[in-house]
Amino acid sequence: MSLSLEQKQAVVAEIAAQLAKAQAVIVAENRGLPVEVVTSLRAKARKSGLYLRVLKNTLARRAVKGTPFEKLAEQMSGPLMYGIAQDPVAGAKVLSEFAKENELFVIKGGAMPNAMMSTKDVKALATMPSREELLARLVGTLQAPIVKLVRTMNEVPGKFVRTLAAVQAAKEEAAT
Repeated sequence: MSLSLEQKQAVVAEIAAQLAKAQAVIVAENRGLPVEVVTSLRAKARKSGLYLRVLKNTLARRAVKGTPFEKLAEQMSGPLMYGIAQDPVAGAKVLSEFAKENELFVIKGGAMPNAMMSTKDVKALATMPSREELLARLVGTLQAPIVKLVRTMNEVPGKFVRTLAAVQAAKEEAAT
């Protein structure tokens, strides 16, 4: 069933809107995958904020034209699934994990704004810590000197209180 001109224009506009807010596009070949397997992939992708779409390559080329992902048109051949992600690491992780589980799903490459990625690059991106994990590490690193300073500053009055308690105990002992 082919799409009408209006439907094609709507699809191109939808993809262009997704590309406008995307940080990465990952392209994968999905030849011969059962529907239930693809459905489970779509569910995982939705949870991680990855927009998945199977498109005709001509429509995809029109959608990427004039965007920072324009170089991606070189990789568009064969039956492809496009993963458009606002968080590149999360998108790469979902698709790489799925590719490990399903040998029919092959990651062909991808792009970040004005930069192409090979299959190796996508897999390397998938091994990076997530944005949340990196932010947590940063907060821990920034917080460590402050915590150490507070502990050091707290030690002076604490030592004074312990000294007073020792003096008081010595006086009570001397009185008895």
